[in-house]
Amino acid sequence: MLDILPHDGGIHEIRLARAPVNALDTGLVQALHEAVAAAPGNGARGIVLSGAQGVFSAGVDVPSLLQRDRAGVTDFWNAFFALCGAIACSPVPTVAAITGHSPAGGAVLALFCDYRIMAHGIYKIGLNEVQVGLSVPEPIQFAMRRIVGTYRAERLLVSGTMVDAEQAHAIGLVDELSAVEQVVQRAVIWLGELLKLPPKAMLRTRAIARADLLEVWGDTTDLLDPGFIDDFFGDETQAVLQALVARLKSK
Repeated sequence: MLDILPHDGGIHEIRLARAPVNALDTGLVQALHEAVAAAPGNGARGIVLSGAQGVFSAGVDVPSLLQRDRAGVTDFWNAFFALCGAIACSPVPTVAAITGHSPAGGAVLALFCDYRIMAHGIYKIGLNEVQVGLSVPEPIQFAMRRIVGTYRAERLLVSGTMVDAEQAHAIGLVDELSAVEQVVQRAVIWLGELLKLPPKAMLRTRAIARADLLEVWGDTTDLLDPGFIDDFFGDETQAVLQALVARLKSK
């Protein structure tokens, strides 16, 4: 499900490797959480989170999630929130190497990284949850507002808009664009330059700059609103998600 690839300078690349589109099921979410949490103790001074060329992550594995009962769905979302919290609270800098399309859950993961580099061209990114019948919980809306600003976040979230790479760069959703085959390399270079700075000063300043993120995401134990789970099992959301799965099966 994951490949751990070392780079010079203590940079660890954690590559999502769940074919075909890195859909986030419980196994991948838990494995990624463990890898992010363990990396600093394994000598990582920085983390690059990457995917396959053409797709970073297609988001939550909806067919798998629809097979779960209420307890199982709650467990999944709590695990996903815990993963986001682990990225947000990582003691070492993280870079999202967005190697292709990144809808919904894939885009959410990138929000918590220090820096985002995306493949330019045909690839799209966005929190399109509303389009598939899901609301966007406040803690995730907060993370989005923190990156693109309050009004821009509102417009993107309420409409569930997906934007192409160039638009994402223009609005600040991603920090840099690169050719798809060079995204990881650019992420490693950016992180390497950051790690050349005096480490104590850099990490202390980073901690101050990200304190607002840690205040919200430092403890995800009770962060998930039970109303989100109620909505998931509501008629509207179930109908939209079932229709989505039917379309996926017909392809």
